[in-house]
Amino acid sequence: MRYVAVIGDMKESRSLTNRYTAQEELKEVLKEINIKYEDDLASKFLITLGDEFQGLLYSSVNVLEIIKYIQKKMFPVTFRFGVGIGTISTEINPNAAIGSDGPAYYAAREMVEDLRIKEKKNKTQEGDIQFSIYGESSFEIERINTLLNLIKLIEDKWKHEQRLTIWDMIEHGGSQHDCAIRMNTTQSTVGRRLSGGNYYLYEKALVVTKKSIASLEEFV
Repeated sequence: MRYVAVIGDMKESRSLTNRYTAQEELKEVLKEINIKYEDDLASKFLITLGDEFQGLLYSSVNVLEIIKYIQKKMFPVTFRFGVGIGTISTEINPNAAIGSDGPAYYAAREMVEDLRIKEKKNKTQEGDIQFSIYGESSFEIERINTLLNLIKLIEDKWKHEQRLTIWDMIEHGGSQHDCAIRMNTTQSTVGRRLSGGNYYLYEKALVVTKKSIASLEEFV
């Protein structure tokens, strides 16, 4: 059976003035993930190396949703995420994704390292999430990784209020009027923020990416 391994690595953690606070917040966010997505988890998410964490999923269906949840809750602290699809060669501990090993984790680790290398070469145009199917080359994976890079490019251009407004629309949906009520502002302000933040392109890119990831189920 193939699994989906996720490794997250906090970026530039040693330069954070509030590193300990960020680590404690991450622990709480991972606890929330373990409850919210309990049915998806072969092994619960757990911090493994201080600034790094990992988890193991049965399928790839909700993996992007999980990653986006972590990114939102931890912002402005940022991470690189490696997602590997493959088998597990050791016994799986459902209570903690630690001690397990195998091709799924090899692929996820390779993606994290690949992101590190790319960041050093071109810090402004590389993604922060990368997928791999262990031992296989797939156009679908290439498309997913390209879409994820484009999604990050849009996110990186958001101003503070644009980010909050777009996050609200992604989480709650509804009309601009509904969003304006939730954010205690005007509909025209919401409209300007969404337009300035390329919200509708961003939303479409997320939908297409999620569908592409869901198609990976034939590999899992």
